[in-house]
Amino acid sequence: MSRKANTIFWAIIACLLWSTAYSAIKLGLQYDKPFHFAGIRFIISGLIVLPFAGSPLIYLKTVRENWKIMSLITILQIIVNYSFFYLGLQIVPGALGAVIAGAQPLITALIASLMHEDEMLTRRKIATIVCGISGVVLISAGRQVLKLSSAIELLGVGMILVANSSLSLGNIFVSMRSKGINPFILSSFSLFLGGLTLYLISIPVEGIRDVSYPLDYWLILLWLSFMAAAAFSIWYILLQRPGVRVSELNLWKFIIPVAGAVLSWLLIPGEKPEWVTISGMLIITGSLVIFFTNRKEPHP
Repeated sequence: MSRKANTIFWAIIACLLWSTAYSAIKLGLQYDKPFHFAGIRFIISGLIVLPFAGSPLIYLKTVRENWKIMSLITILQIIVNYSFFYLGLQIVPGALGAVIAGAQPLITALIASLMHEDEMLTRRKIATIVCGISGVVLISAGRQVLKLSSAIELLGVGMILVANSSLSLGNIFVSMRSKGINPFILSSFSLFLGGLTLYLISIPVEGIRDVSYPLDYWLILLWLSFMAAAAFSIWYILLQRPGVRVSELNLWKFIIPVAGAVLSWLLIPGEKPEWVTISGMLIITGSLVIFFTNRKEPHP
């Protein structure tokens, strides 16, 4: 398998893992509050990655030498991203929130183009992003009416945009400034520290939580923890690869709502396929196939 094909394969695997998050989080939040749930989840995720991060001495040496960039990535990727995402998602209608969150590849492409000359916005890339966002809109509209009915919901839109921008910046810093840092150490550190911070935030915001949850809760939590550990580790490895452009890698995130919709049909009562949703899936799939098949060198 070529390096390009290998990168595409693992990018799809990571996005398929992330696609399980929406349904699982929706089920898990029946038992818990957002910050507490996310905090415990990421603490466990960081511990799952820890055995792959090498010896304790190497781990501590890496953190000591790179603590500034590793802390910045943690703040952007975990703390700011998930704090604003959870807060915004509680205010904004679900379908609208999904569309805004699904626009993250666009925000990444825009920010990356401003920060690095190799991340130019080509016509091919713009067309793929437009098709991708159109597909996300159709998928979301097929599952729930798109609407914005109050000023507080506009605030929620702003929060999700902040989350998207923070995630995009985090991806760019991983790609451009974390070269040479063991991606498993970076993943373990950012997930654990980010989770611990979210957990501490949950205490004054949500109060001390009871830990007597049913088995379903713990199974969901363990899956989400494993999923985050695997997906973030894979993504950090891919972002550090020579020649991988962060804006192009993030185009694969358009498949997250596609796979997420399929999972919702399978797991959530009342969810069923609609032609509008299927049309959105086909548009996203087609645009990604066209972009990554026989791609020539980028041109303005």
